[in-house]
Amino acid sequence: MVSVVKSRPLWLNHPMTTRIIQHGNLTWFDLVQPSAADVDALRARFPYIHPLNFEDIRSPIERPKLDQDDDYIFVVLHFPLWDARHEISRASEVDFIVGRDYVVTVRNGTLKPLVQLSDRCQADEAARESLLGHGANHLFHTLVDQLVDYVFPMLGKVDARVHAIEDKLFESNAKRVIQEIALLRRDIISLRRIIRQQIPIVQQLETCDHPILHEHMEEYFGDIVDHLFKLRDIVDENYEIINSFADTADTLAGYRINEVMRILTVISVIMLPLTLISSIYGMNIELPFADDPHAFAITALIMLLIVILMLAYFRGRNWL
Repeated sequence: MVSVVKSRPLWLNHPMTTRIIQHGNLTWFDLVQPSAADVDALRARFPYIHPLNFEDIRSPIERPKLDQDDDYIFVVLHFPLWDARHEISRASEVDFIVGRDYVVTVRNGTLKPLVQLSDRCQADEAARESLLGHGANHLFHTLVDQLVDYVFPMLGKVDARVHAIEDKLFESNAKRVIQEIALLRRDIISLRRIIRQQIPIVQQLETCDHPILHEHMEEYFGDIVDHLFKLRDIVDENYEIINSFADTADTLAGYRINEVMRILTVISVIMLPLTLISSIYGMNIELPFADDPHAFAITALIMLLIVILMLAYFRGRNWL
């Protein structure tokens, strides 16, 4: 289906997967979960792009990378995407091909910044002018910048979970607290890995000497690098905090176990002489007080005195 606007901007929507947004001389090809046919169409449109780059696009998960060619640059970046079912942030890949008069993005369709920018450009002339009216390098920078900035609210939610665990740390339900700590630590480790892998790639973009990325863009990509460093510092701090919480939770759990074991040990030690006395009096031999009509009362009193003396001893030794 093709939709044409009478003014200069033009966009074409291919069913489900491809959206082409054009303004002036710049075109943004936005591919969402492209099929083999979509990639082949892109290959036919840009025959000079290296076949290995198209293989990277088809690959389900590719490590972050930057490839430079005389006519384009190919960039693979990862951004965290929350998996509510398993309570972990997973890496969502975005592939960029940046040429002199076009930008290609390949994504899975769930990263909100790209979805929102694409929808705004389709619906609003001013948004197309703002985003596509300053060249391919500006569009590429804006897309990456929006994706990086979107990570800050995600880390804000992680901070909230850290504070919530801190409030629950000394509660009696240790099992639930330890489970929450384990889930959050797994999420933080995933975020840490995702963020750290992007830093060297964007640093290469900052210092990249390529005609498509003009020199004046160095400061803009440097700003993104600063944001990534802030994200890295935040996630590293959360990593240290959650590890401290885990150590504290293990210490508290160990202390509670020791308390239970101490009580059980005291009970076992108290029962030992009582069991001995009852075993002796259960023997079929002559014993003191055996013929006394008050033998049971006397034996029970002796047992009670033993218990009292042992409890007093344990108390005096600060074992209770």
